[in-house]
Amino acid sequence: MANVFQGMGMLIGGILHLSPREAYEAVKDGAVLVDVREEYLKEFKFFDVRNAIFVPFSTFQNSASELPKDKPLIFADSLGLRSKEAVLFLKDRGFPNIANLNGGISEWENSGLPLKKDPSAELHGACVCRLRPPPK
Repeated sequence: MANVFQGMGMLIGGILHLSPREAYEAVKDGAVLVDVREEYLKEFKFFDVRNAIFVPFSTFQNSASELPKDKPLIFADSLGLRSKEAVLFLKDRGFPNIANLNGGISEWENSGLPLKKDPSAELHGACVCRLRPPPK
């Protein structure tokens, strides 16, 4: 398997962290974007790329064995924290060619990369990830 991450990102503590643009290019080259945000966080905005799958972090450890080992995987969440935990978990289980999306979907959006949005599902709150449902 070719390493689509060759020459990309920053290696910190044994984890490859990709910028949003690097991750986008890697997905265009065949990497799979694995969104580990919880369901309520992905309803408002989600990655608009063809090679994306959704595995909520709360069920990740139970379903990680179903992830493809033969494809490069980029893990993403809201800010890059849970996705980093997912990368560490898989690294310890021998998954090759894995990376973390630095800054998560927030930096992806700030970089102007493709997103789909459902305004009716927007969360509200002071945190950048908007932690609570809108008032009714």
